[in-house]
Parts: sequence; structure tokens; C-alpha cells
Amino acid sequence: MSEIRNPYYTGPISGHFDGTYFFNPEGEAPLGFRELMRWQFGGGRAVWPKRVQSPFPQAKPDDHVDSDSLRITMVGHATLLIQVCGLNILTDPVWSPRTSPFSFIGPKRVVAPGIAFDDLPPIDIVLVTHNHYDHLDLVTLKRLHEEHGPHIITPLGNDTIIHRALPDAKISDMDWDEQISFWDGVTIDCEPCHHWSARTSRDRRMALWAAFVISTPSGKIYHIGDTGFHDGINYRAAAAKHGAFRLANLPIGAYEPRWFMKAQHQNPQEAVQGMQLCNASYAAGHHFGTVQLTNEGIEAPVQALEVALKDQGVTPEKFRPLRAGEVFDVPAV
Repeated sequence: MSEIRNPYYTGPISGHFDGTYFFNPEGEAPLGFRELMRWQFGGGRAVWPKRVQSPFPQAKPDDHVDSDSLRITMVGHATLLIQVCGLNILTDPVWSPRTSPFSFIGPKRVVAPGIAFDDLPPIDIVLVTHNHYDHLDLVTLKRLHEEHGPHIITPLGNDTIIHRALPDAKISDMDWDEQISFWDGVTIDCEPCHHWSARTSRDRRMALWAAFVISTPSGKIYHIGDTGFHDGINYRAAAAKHGAFRLANLPIGAYEPRWFMKAQHQNPQEAVQGMQLCNASYAAGHHFGTVQLTNEGIEAPVQALEVALKDQGVTPEKFRPLRAGEVFDVPAV
């Protein structure tokens, strides 16, 4: 039998890479095909509407915000526009109608993007947290590259996927605990999260997944695209390393059924715990209400977040689940 080859990354063995596969230290690997079939055919999947109108109109962002401001505008799912210190940063940009390798089948967005693509301000940086199709959309990245030419930052191995589609794009690949410096005291750190990766059935865990910390003179931002709670280990580590955050962008959706999703997607109760563990003054909830990936109803994450905030004594204005087009001017700390 031939040795399995990683098509995306070749590098030294580390505490989260065994030479072929990446893994979560002291964590859990994703469940296999049998469990996937048990979930898919086990029932309990809520019915989502085919189309939803956001309560917010499509936003038309300013080209830049004031020097001390921090503004977040929700596009949808895990795509957010972060405006801070003269920079415009997009996270996991997806403007395609489906989060799928195919244009004709797969999870379809039920709400339009909160910013029309042509209304984007000049995009300086794109953060791609991992390679699942609801986070790494090559069609959108190609359009961003052609119209904005941003610096794309992504964990190890994902750069290979993007370079194949965009050979002349500016891409930086990062391992956990590495840092990139920009101008005016802005840095981006690549940090651990508890997740996994795959583009096909044959490349599981062959590209790295990560969270990012954006440190600026206007405060620190902790951005997580996807994560399991993992007993809060990574949240505590982020607080120990970075001190505190003005804002944490935290996923709150795609968490049911828990027996299948617990290791990869935190629920709202865990997200609120995470906000407190990492010492975030404010949090923006994302990864909900755009495409149906799991069993819970479209409004379930927001309803569960309301309960979690009350249970844990956090006021609602501190943790806002953002709808498409919604703008959050994060108060100074």
C-alpha cells in the first residue's frame, strides 16, 4: 500500500501535525462516515424558510472609520467586515449562493449578503480560518483578488488551495503561534481553535484550521470562524497570552445534534462562557441564520443566546448576534 500523501502541506512534525494530518492536541477528531449517516438519517432536522428578509437593509460602508473606532458589519454566516485603524478586513468571505463544491446543489443561503459586493470599501486583508466550503469560497476570493488585491492570510495548507486558483495572489500561510506585523502597530496572530478541515472525502485534516487575534492601537479583536468549546482550553490560553479583548467574534450556530457537533461547533451557552474566559468586553455572534448546516431551527441560536446571557449574567448589549446588514460600532474600553 502506498503511503498517504498530504497534497497541501509538507513540514516538520509538531504538537498538532503528525507529518500527514493536523490534529487538536488533547482534543477530539471528527466523527466518521457511520456517525455521519446516523445523523443524516436520524431525523430531527428543523425546516428553514427558503428565503428570509433581514431586518436591516444592505449596508453601504464608509471607505474607512475614525482612528479610534472599531466597526463590524455583518455580511452573513462567518463573513464580517472589520474596520479598524484605517484597515478594512474581511473574514471568511462568501458571496456565492451556495456553500458547496457545486453551484447546483448543497447548502443555499436564505438571506442576501448584508453588503452588496460592489458596495465593499477597499479591502486590505482577508482572513480565511479554514477550508470548509462555508468559509473558503474560491469564487469569492477570485473576485476579491481581481477587484481589491487584498493580502490573504490563512493557516498552513490552505494557501496551496488558494494559490492553485489564484496563482498571483498575495498569500501568507501561518502556523499556530505565529505573527504577522503590519503598519502602525497592527499585528495578526494565528491561534489554536478546536476544529478540523476538508474539501473532499480524502483530505480530512490535511490543512490547518485556526483563530486569529488582530492587535491594534484601538484594541484587540479575537476572531474565531469555527470551534468546539474544548473545555474552554483555547479561550483560557488566548486570555493568558493576549490579556483581554475589546471584541470577540464568536460562532453561535450549527451545533445540533450535540452528540455529533459538540467537538466542532460550540453552542450559544458555550460561546458566552468563552467570551468571559477570554476576557472580551464585547462579542459579535456569527455563523447562524444564513445557510442551514445542521438540525436547529433558524432562530434557535438567537433564542438560546438570550437564555445563556441571562443565565450567566451578561447584558444583551455586550454580546450581539449580528444579522445581515447590521452594523456594530464597538464601544471603546
